[in-house]
Amino acid sequence: MLPDLRAYERFVYALPQQYPIIQQSTLVLIPHGAAFAELTGQLLFAQDITLSVWEDLDFDERVITGYSYGVVRGAERLYWYDPQPHPHIPELASTHPHHKHVPPDIKHHRIPAPGLSFTEPNLPFLIREIEQILLNP
Repeated sequence: MLPDLRAYERFVYALPQQYPIIQQSTLVLIPHGAAFAELTGQLLFAQDITLSVWEDLDFDERVITGYSYGVVRGAERLYWYDPQPHPHIPELASTHPHHKHVPPDIKHHRIPAPGLSFTEPNLPFLIREIEQILLNP
């Protein structure tokens, strides 16, 4: 379960201290009333790698109701995650609706995304993935 709004806010703004590989954060948590918020911005890493983040959050239900996470190196789009359902693709059923777009044919080439959730923060997984796969392969 997601923490409450204030705890999630502390978590987001402490990410650069918790993960020294983050060189800069432009993440902003924008409350929309007492129970809803939007998280938007970027995390910048070495090697010109950027993680773009958008989350729609419901703190009454303690869930992420929507998200988009994209990773680029310079101008090259490396991959992105989204929860758009694709029930017609059986290979994605194991993590439905979470999936990752990867090359080749990045728009149409999708693979399961077992590390993502609507009920837990996704940023730790995404940061570790960048560290393990892109920065320290």
